[in-house]
Amino acid sequence: MKEAEIRQVLSNNIKHYRGLRKWSQVVLAQKLDISTNFLADIETCKCWVSSSTLSKLATIFEVEAYELFKPERTPNNETKEAIKSIVNDISVTIEHSLRQITIKYLN
Repeated sequence: MKEAEIRQVLSNNIKHYRGLRKWSQVVLAQKLDISTNFLADIETCKCWVSSSTLSKLATIFEVEAYELFKPERTPNNETKEAIKSIVNDISVTIEHSLRQITIKYLN
């Protein structure tokens, strides 16, 4: 993995964990004791984190530091469409089954 890719993974994970907690950049920057502008630069891959800031990030997010460098495993569009199709099929099947139960036992 190239340096730019590593920076992007870290950036994405910081935004991900910050978003899970519904924290603004201001809130996270305060927790890290860094400026909001510096955090914004980290999240846009313009700046790199120090080992101290990396350690604080891991502690604040309650993860191991290496987890901040794990690429997100997001499904591609084909997988998303397959999941949507399966969910739709299950919904239709459940709806049909409920109708059949209603007809058989409640009418």
